[in-house]
Amino acid sequence: MFHKLIYTAGVKRRNPSLMRYFDFLMKSDKWSIGQLHDYQFGKCKDLLEFAQKYSPFYKEHFEKCGFEPSKMESLDELKKIPPIDKQVLLSRNKDIQSSFKFDKLFFSETSGTSGQVLKFYRNEEWDSCNRAAMFRGYKWYGVNPWERNGYFWGYNIDKKQRLKTAILDELQNRFRIFSYDEDHIRRFAEKLRKAAYVGGYSSMIYEVAKIVNRLEINNDFHLKMVKGTSEKIYDSYQNEVKKAFGQKMISEYGSAESGLIAFECPEGGHMHINMENVIVEEENGEIIVTNLLSRSFPIIRYKLGDFVRLASSDFKCSCGRAHPVILDVLGRVGKNVLGKKSIYPSLTFYYVFKNLALSGITLNYQAVQNERGKVVLKIEQNVPEHSEALNAELDKYFHGDIDFEVKWGEKLHAMNGKLKDFITTLDSQ
Repeated sequence: MFHKLIYTAGVKRRNPSLMRYFDFLMKSDKWSIGQLHDYQFGKCKDLLEFAQKYSPFYKEHFEKCGFEPSKMESLDELKKIPPIDKQVLLSRNKDIQSSFKFDKLFFSETSGTSGQVLKFYRNEEWDSCNRAAMFRGYKWYGVNPWERNGYFWGYNIDKKQRLKTAILDELQNRFRIFSYDEDHIRRFAEKLRKAAYVGGYSSMIYEVAKIVNRLEINNDFHLKMVKGTSEKIYDSYQNEVKKAFGQKMISEYGSAESGLIAFECPEGGHMHINMENVIVEEENGEIIVTNLLSRSFPIIRYKLGDFVRLASSDFKCSCGRAHPVILDVLGRVGKNVLGKKSIYPSLTFYYVFKNLALSGITLNYQAVQNERGKVVLKIEQNVPEHSEALNAELDKYFHGDIDFEVKWGEKLHAMNGKLKDFITTLDSQ
């Protein structure tokens, strides 16, 4: 009860529109696809007209492509606007930011995988509606946001920030882990026995799960949800996670700049798109996102940088929700593997290891390239007996154009950030 009171008071002060929007989302959770599309159209047109008026970049952007928001009659017309990417958000940052005087703004900063720092401000409605969408997903699992929870995140915290982090964690009924040290994991597991849910980087959850299982820690947990964020959840993670925590790991998909895009359904196991907050398009396998609430820093037809696979329009989830489904996040856009003669998208590795998994060989990997035509392939599992099958798949896609050095039984992850499945020091061209 104490933490519910703290949570309620904090929400009223920080995010006054959150509960109103949460109540709306619980109603729209049962809407038909027609109702959802009608709502999207209204919100989208309002956003575009607002961006044209208050964002210098979008005023110029719309003029260049001859787009007039006030004349928009269907969502299909959104495709007339050329998409933008993170480089545009970085280079035109000040011009994208809205000149409208909002009552409350929240500073946001993200570096992503490129290492380039993106800074922007989110208006209160944007921030509140994003949180409300996340809490709707929690509700699907019977979880309340004020319940006790564990957090797999935040390793390199400056000493000056540690006290602030500890206070915020206490207010949010949260505890976190900072390393893979066995004593730390034992203490973390002890706290988990009174927790309702746990979340964080999916690779960190997996790594801790392996240690919990190896040490045979008494895992008398009663977790309602194990949530993986910011990274792909590989099928190979699930056995260890289920054994350690009693639940499969579910996915929350989004980014700081796009907002929450989709949340995994407890019944169908698929990620339902958060249609009330975002419009998702797919072009040549790449996701394009429009955040309908991003008035302070409009995110319109934004190439997030991921390859995704969407379900067909006639796909029906067993839960009955009409919200469309993302079947899979395949990998990052833009990273290339350089062969001796040809260039290959790093997504190729996804298909190599997906094919192996379909044949019953589950491997976790990280590919590293520092020299053209050569790749070091680190495999977590120490099963060199699968070398022949692995080499056959590699040859199928790379045709001997790359020399692979395969290292079996490798540790792939340290608790210092996201796990990257492909690392290159070479220019992509």
